[in-house]
Amino acid sequence: MAGSNEYEKNILMPVKFLRGIGEYRARALTRLGVQSILDLMELFPKAYIQRQMNTQILNMNPGDRIAITAMISWKDIRVTASNRNQLNIGISDGRAMLVCTWFKYPKSYEELLTQGSTIWVSGIVSEFNGQLQLIHPDFELIDNDSTDDSFWKDRPVLPVYPLTATFSQNMIRKYVYNAFWLFATYIEENLPPQLLAKHQFPNRKDALQMMHFTTHPEQIESIRYRFVYEELFYTQILWARHRHFHITQTIGISFENKKHLTTQLFQSLAFTLTNAQKRVIREIFADMTSDRQMSRLLQGDVGSGKTIVTLFAMLLAVENGYQAALMAPTEILAEQHFGSISRLLENIPLKICLLKGGAYKGKAQQKEEIAAGEINIVIGTHAIIQADIRFARLGFAAVDEQHRFGVEQRAKLARKDEHPDLLYLSATPIPRSLSMTVYGDLEVSVLDELPPNRKPVLTKIRSNAKIDLVFAETRKELAKGRQVYIVCPLIEESDKIDLIDAQRLYAHVSQKVFTTSRCAILHGKMKNAEKEEIMHAFKDGEIHVLVSTTVIEVGVDVPNATVMIIEHAERFGLAQMHQLRGRVGRGAEQSICYLIEHFPISEVGRQRLATMADSNDGFLIAEKDLELRGPGDFFGTEQSGMPQFRFANIMRDQAVLQIARNDAFEIIAVDPEFVMPENAIIKRTITQQLHKKEELIQY
Repeated sequence: MAGSNEYEKNILMPVKFLRGIGEYRARALTRLGVQSILDLMELFPKAYIQRQMNTQILNMNPGDRIAITAMISWKDIRVTASNRNQLNIGISDGRAMLVCTWFKYPKSYEELLTQGSTIWVSGIVSEFNGQLQLIHPDFELIDNDSTDDSFWKDRPVLPVYPLTATFSQNMIRKYVYNAFWLFATYIEENLPPQLLAKHQFPNRKDALQMMHFTTHPEQIESIRYRFVYEELFYTQILWARHRHFHITQTIGISFENKKHLTTQLFQSLAFTLTNAQKRVIREIFADMTSDRQMSRLLQGDVGSGKTIVTLFAMLLAVENGYQAALMAPTEILAEQHFGSISRLLENIPLKICLLKGGAYKGKAQQKEEIAAGEINIVIGTHAIIQADIRFARLGFAAVDEQHRFGVEQRAKLARKDEHPDLLYLSATPIPRSLSMTVYGDLEVSVLDELPPNRKPVLTKIRSNAKIDLVFAETRKELAKGRQVYIVCPLIEESDKIDLIDAQRLYAHVSQKVFTTSRCAILHGKMKNAEKEEIMHAFKDGEIHVLVSTTVIEVGVDVPNATVMIIEHAERFGLAQMHQLRGRVGRGAEQSICYLIEHFPISEVGRQRLATMADSNDGFLIAEKDLELRGPGDFFGTEQSGMPQFRFANIMRDQAVLQIARNDAFEIIAVDPEFVMPENAIIKRTITQQLHKKEELIQY
């Protein structure tokens, strides 16, 4: 094994020092996630070309994703009605033919694609006039004289890499070959011998070389599995260590369930708690009455009753002589919580305050009263965790819409005072596979039952050609005194993409459609004060139609709003559409969500819309969204602490994640400090590669 210094000097050195790359190309490689020599070695092929022609075309069907080697039989260039050139080639495997078509292409393709050449193509099969075709396929000409690189020249299998405009496949192949030729001896193993033996994995050096230089592509998935496992194993090792040290070294507050204030609240409720709420309250109380600091994630769809559950936990802390806090991502959400909790506690003599950011009259007195312990419950924005806010005895803190806050803010809250019990609330249902990686340190409670008086929102898919009918149906709701949201993907007109924008739509609906209703526009470029003012006016019923971008995705509770119109619904992710739909259906009246589709629509877009129309189940929708979009876009905005995986897909690899998690937690249960010789590799890998990530999550 190479020494640590040699390892860092060679395999971890910047890729710009590799022959033929330099500063400019190194900058371009960063777009592929490549910064070091090791990153280049871990830039895995996305496909493999077999020079031998495949005889597969006869067995293909529309919708199949294919990658085949065939011969160009003919070429045809024709002028379309829009006066553009259309390039078609026919490719044959000796038994059947497939047409490849390009509507937009570089002029060089016309010379490059010649009859008789061997070509590899990849794409999704479609059908036109009974003929199978590929539209704008990826391709590579693979004649033996197409490369002057002696290593790759006669290889029976060629790797196909992800590219940017700066590179060709031949360039990346040459860089990869050079990296292994010069630095393969420095590749270190990251998995301990007992795990290699347990799962019959090849060693890391051999596995990396097989990923790039294989002559048996059918074996690649089993090799890739090794890297998926390794990546997931180390995310779980970090969480396992975090949980171990947090439980063994952090002494929390052991509350007594005195049933004073909690019983008063229970008896004063004008509604009956759902079975899910009762179950979750028991789970939270079990944590709070233990001597461990609670770290629990409470997931529940919009309207599932997270606020009342949180209030019971707050009162348990307060009746033990502690203070409780609730932190929300925006002032208007904090105000909403303050109003609803104040109403629920109107017959219980407690002092509650609303703490906001910035300077305002009475804030200094609030801070003094919080520090003196005179205020029992503090509801506010991130102002709660500012350095100048001191609690006398903070015993419990809840964070609403917690995915809007990063891991560092979680850590800041966890370290306060006597290590208060922590409850994180999320109205974005999070699939189990994602919660194990993003929130691996947290216990999870789920509110999977809506109150009995809630009617599911009726969801209808409508073509933009039928928008006038949608507006006519919406007028009927406005005539009943109801309110309407209309959501657009853009703020203003763009010359890059042809989408309806909020400004144009606002002008249209306010001047020509809903002329007797008061309309307003809301978007992210407005100042916070202006946004807050508009949302208050909408909540108070002064605005009837609100045209908005997705800034209302997480918003206030407006029970009188019964219509949600989402323009260009095919452009939105499922989780985002579900959150938008959750803005309506908050009262006793039947609410409707119109998903307005604009053609053309991709297959993924169709699946999203169909899922929305068929289901109101947030967890089912979240699983489907993760499947269609992947974890990177799941929350809409990148969150501090969101794992960035190179090899794993946590939707596809859930089974591997569970195996890796079990192995990681078993090792940490026995050897959390890695003193055993067989775990030395884990210790070295964390020290060399993961120490910054571990520092981020340790609290």
